[in-house]
Amino acid sequence: MSSPPDLAPLARVAQEVASEWGVELGRPFALSSYSFVAPAGDNAVLKVTPPGDDESDEEADALALWSGEGAVRLLRRDRKRRVLLIERARPGTDISDLPDREATAIAVGVGLQLWQCADQPFRWIGDHVPRWLDSAERSNRSARDLIPLARELYASLSVGRSTLVHGDLHHHNILDAGARYLAIDAKAMVGDAEFDVPSFLWNPLHHKMTLAVTERRLTAFAEAGLDDERMRIWAVIRGAYLGADEDEAQVLRALLG
Repeated sequence: MSSPPDLAPLARVAQEVASEWGVELGRPFALSSYSFVAPAGDNAVLKVTPPGDDESDEEADALALWSGEGAVRLLRRDRKRRVLLIERARPGTDISDLPDREATAIAVGVGLQLWQCADQPFRWIGDHVPRWLDSAERSNRSARDLIPLARELYASLSVGRSTLVHGDLHHHNILDAGARYLAIDAKAMVGDAEFDVPSFLWNPLHHKMTLAVTERRLTAFAEAGLDDERMRIWAVIRGAYLGADEDEAQVLRALLG
């Protein structure tokens, strides 16, 4: 993972846009280390993404398509300055401290709302996965020994082109909004719904990945209609380029039987 950007320039943009839009910014959220994200009044959040964060380029387009179903609602955007004004989930607690079965059921329900048919302007994940694997192979990330297997598995896939994926669907990006749960921080592209499952498998941050829990989570997603084999393949591929640690790599290999 790349090092966090300097947020000071993003904070200046946020203040400028907030003044123009007539919203009052609060203290930035503590976990926001890659974008500037802060409350904007009582019921909104203002987010500024750095120019180098190309994975977030279509976040606003995805939020507009989802229209508040499964994800926070887009309220306003400034495309040039990479600023979004979005709905604030209240109370906004993520699902990381919920019992695992409950958290998994919530994630499945959110995912089923997000995995919609889409095309332009969203990019296809198939144009990016080979580059991500190449980059990981040149890096010092852990689990680099998974990369040859990941390449072999990727070559066996016919990657979908018409399903909108969140791109980073995990416990810390699913928030309690009262009567519903909503996803935030989408890295939206089109591909396979199964592409979204791996990031959930090795989260939350305090979770130590085990084969038993991972199998139980996969079963829950499979029962909702996702393809079991494709989830396992994507878990190895994504684990390889995202830098799974040694224990996680062992679990990922075991998923293939």
